[in-house]
Amino acid sequence: MILAYGVANLLQSAAAAKTTVHHTFDPGLLVRLAGQRTYLLGIGCQTLGFVLAFLARRDLPLFLVQASVAAGLGVTALLGVLVLKWTLPAAEVLLLTLLLAGITALVIAAEPAHSRRLGAVVVVLLGASVLVIAAAGYFAVRLHGALGSVVLGSLAGVDFSAAAIAARPLANEHSAAEFFTNPLLYLLVIHSLVGQLLLGLAMQRGSTTAAVAAMDAAGAVPAAIVGLLLLGDRIHEGLGWLAAVGFVTTLAAVIGLTRYAEPQHHHATATPRRPDATTPLRTAPTGH
Repeated sequence: MILAYGVANLLQSAAAAKTTVHHTFDPGLLVRLAGQRTYLLGIGCQTLGFVLAFLARRDLPLFLVQASVAAGLGVTALLGVLVLKWTLPAAEVLLLTLLLAGITALVIAAEPAHSRRLGAVVVVLLGASVLVIAAAGYFAVRLHGALGSVVLGSLAGVDFSAAAIAARPLANEHSAAEFFTNPLLYLLVIHSLVGQLLLGLAMQRGSTTAAVAAMDAAGAVPAAIVGLLLLGDRIHEGLGWLAAVGFVTTLAAVIGLTRYAEPQHHHATATPRRPDATTPLRTAPTGH
């Protein structure tokens, strides 16, 4: 899952950087992006990661799965170095080491268990949150620069977090009939689509760093809290401190990693390309 999301981040960021900036909450952005082969390949990798993450949520707590989703950015950074010849500062090596340590701590601390069912009230709140987030996105698209990236990225993260909350109990359904008649399935799809649109808008606002950092924080924290409080997510006895340290370390490393790819992204997109130029494509990694 981490590998699939890492490749998807790289491809989707490249596609978003080459698409005209949208200033309205227009689903047509996804249609335009879908016209690019790079974006479609990214969506294919993201779909694979999505399916693997869904299966992982059957038994693993959300604090581990969501942190692992964000950790795909570490794979993106490594691919950027190996394939696109990004530079690798010493600080980035340290951040990658911290990322690995954080995920390892979460794996040790997490206790596998099936999810509890969500009550009807929580399901209704998940449904209502789609409308609230979409309404907020409608106004947020008027913001530009780093502020627009932060706000739209945060909204995308909340949407993906809601999708993860819906996925955890849904993954524990025992039959196809229960699976397809469960309203959580459709909430999962709607939240994912709205989140994807918001992420695309956020990546166009001029600060990929701000968008990704906001999305990762907003996406991982709410899901982790809801998982522990309502879904029966478990931590091995006596290892609560390790889970907390691993979670914070992972998110901090992910947010820090966005810092080093942004200058390479802007360098590539800001420099006009001559007809005979052979400059390789460089993009800033994104996580979702």
